[in-house]
Amino acid sequence: MNFLNTFRARLLIILIILLITTLSFQYYLNLKTQEENNRLREKQEQSLVAAFALGTGGITSTDYLSDLVKREDQTFFNEKISERIQDIIVINQNWQITDSLNSEDLVPTEGDNKEVIYKSLSDAKNLPPLQEAKRLGAAAEKFPNAQLDPNNTSEGEAHVIPVDTSKGRWYVMVILKSDKSESARRAAQPLIYTLGLLSLSTFITILLVWRFTRPIADLSNAARQVALGNMCVRVKDYGQTNEMGELSARFNEMTAELEKKQELEAKLQEVEKSAVVGRLGSAIAHEIRNPLNYINLTLDHLRAKFTPDDGEKRADFEKLTAQLKAEVARINQQISDFLSYSRPPSVNLQPTDVRQTIEDSLRIVEAQAADCKIKISLVEHENVPKILADPEYLRSLFNNLFINAVQSMEGTGGNLSVKLSSEEDFVKIEIADTGRGIPEENLPKIFEPYFSTKETGTGLGLAIVQKVVDVHNGIIEVTSELNIGTHFVVKLPKVQEDGEKTNIWA
Repeated sequence: MNFLNTFRARLLIILIILLITTLSFQYYLNLKTQEENNRLREKQEQSLVAAFALGTGGITSTDYLSDLVKREDQTFFNEKISERIQDIIVINQNWQITDSLNSEDLVPTEGDNKEVIYKSLSDAKNLPPLQEAKRLGAAAEKFPNAQLDPNNTSEGEAHVIPVDTSKGRWYVMVILKSDKSESARRAAQPLIYTLGLLSLSTFITILLVWRFTRPIADLSNAARQVALGNMCVRVKDYGQTNEMGELSARFNEMTAELEKKQELEAKLQEVEKSAVVGRLGSAIAHEIRNPLNYINLTLDHLRAKFTPDDGEKRADFEKLTAQLKAEVARINQQISDFLSYSRPPSVNLQPTDVRQTIEDSLRIVEAQAADCKIKISLVEHENVPKILADPEYLRSLFNNLFINAVQSMEGTGGNLSVKLSSEEDFVKIEIADTGRGIPEENLPKIFEPYFSTKETGTGLGLAIVQKVVDVHNGIIEVTSELNIGTHFVVKLPKVQEDGEKTNIWA
């Protein structure tokens, strides 16, 4: 088997593809995240540069920062940068706030005597945490936001740069707006993409596992059926050419062979049973028929030598001896049926006129049919060919069917019709009566040996019929309705022009 067509190779290739896809996608997400961080860092740097430039300009200029940002000649401060800057605070050498971009309460005010009143840096409240305060040295102690205050609810971050002037060291504090929501979004975005990729990979894995394990589950169920004795079970190969496909094919071959073996064993057991029953039956029949023959001869002798002269007694005598002879004949017929069924068939096939055989069988039941007021009809279509059959076996087949038909109409009368016709490779014989019919639940069992609904029946009549049909490679079908009648259809292979029997199993 080509390695690429194996189950292991395909599974390995799929796992490699999933691994490469996952790693590639994760690398792409990391690259995009890195690019986003670089852009944000660049924007932050631009905002800090612009804010410090503006704050430095506020130190050297007499204008306030709010006026400086409105000048047409300033190039650092634009709309995008202003969105990121929360405030710019200028602090002099005396730790007084000399200017603020957006906080009006921190801007210096004018007193009654026209003097400028400055707010102290310590008066500034809710300033965001100062970043890298250690770089300011001892001056960091002057900034109220240098130490983390748990009660401080201000968002954002503060950056301070010292500026040496002729008046001393001034400070420019830049407060940037908080980007926590933006950071959370950036942090969550890769997780969402990763979760989507994992979900897709899991879904694909589930599909692959289901597809690859479905043949295994079918094989498990089929093996369980075989263990229970069902050799007819087969598994689907789903068109696979890998190990699972080969395993399914080998399993089907195994069950097919087991089924053949089971059928052969059943036939062998049936043959052995028939042989044993046949030998036993022949011995018993011999022992029974000897006294039956003696009884029959004795009855004939009694009727010939000891018939009473008195008319009334003679009638009773004749009736009783006739009944005895009938019972002897019935027992003898049952023995014959038993021997016919138990002996292995040995047929002498020859071209046979089926109409002639049917007429011979009908003569056996003519007297009984007349007594029961049963009308018999025989219809033959034109050009019905001969069949290849054993006349003796064929006569036994029709004898049993006609006897059963007449017995089903005893006491009621009716019609017994026989039709002959040609159908493809067969001669079709239809035998219909208007008797009591067969219950639907009994139809599947009527050809089983020893099954009978009659009080005195042996249950071998229709079993012999089925056996005769089988040895002639024929077909028999039956339909019946209670109180309407029964219809048998027997199909027997006809003689071909070359004189050979048609093979109906071809």
